[in-house]
Amino acid sequence: MPEGDTVWNTARVLQRSLVGGVLTRSDFRVPQLATTDLAGFTVAESASRGKHLLLRLTRGDDHRTLHSHLRMEGAWRAYAPGERWAARPAHLIRVVLRTAQAVAVGYHLHELALFRTAEEESHVGHLGPDLLGADWDAAEATRRIVARPDREIQEALLDQRNLAGIGNLYKCETLFMRRVWPWTPVGEVKDVEGVVTLAQKLVASNRGRWTQTTTGSLRRGETSYVYGRRAQPCRRCGAAIQKDDQGERITYWCPRCQPAPQAT
Repeated sequence: MPEGDTVWNTARVLQRSLVGGVLTRSDFRVPQLATTDLAGFTVAESASRGKHLLLRLTRGDDHRTLHSHLRMEGAWRAYAPGERWAARPAHLIRVVLRTAQAVAVGYHLHELALFRTAEEESHVGHLGPDLLGADWDAAEATRRIVARPDREIQEALLDQRNLAGIGNLYKCETLFMRRVWPWTPVGEVKDVEGVVTLAQKLVASNRGRWTQTTTGSLRRGETSYVYGRRAQPCRRCGAAIQKDDQGERITYWCPRCQPAPQAT
């Protein structure tokens, strides 16, 4: 599940594998970049911004950024030269970057784009404070969320313009731990900043590892309270966990710990 921590971890993998190396070949398998040749560019930096990954490249006075978004299925993998690419089927490959020391392969990437680094702000400047970035500011994220009090709290948390890096997993787990019904209007949530602060702590706690846990356990089947546990007993009260599926927005919750408001 590529959320902010997964993208941060991916950026670190590419940092270790590519940064400082000179690209010897690039192979783009998307129409808009099919003829692009990045050979001769040095990989200067690999960074994440919420769910967005930014590879910064330089060749003399030419500074470019290769931007990708992982969404639900995207992934980058790094291999040694000559190593078999085993992560995904070949038809899902969108880009291959080669240096003398490593090969980076991007699978099922979305919003793959190349632009001048000076233009980065026009591509990611709309994002709210990054949960794992130096710009993290719980008060600012809260201000953005409460500006729309009639919006459901779960939608507000997923809106990357409010805070960058949270997805379905951390949305569900945060609201469960705060005992908030996911469809509660923002204006009726008692402590929005407390919700935001907890979300950031959960994402940050998994930085540097691939197993995402909110319970503190890394054992299979014990890593979450509600996410992915439809019809299983709530770890707090024993009630059956519920699931609502609306396209890419998936919500798990406990009907007893997170009850809907009573009709009046």
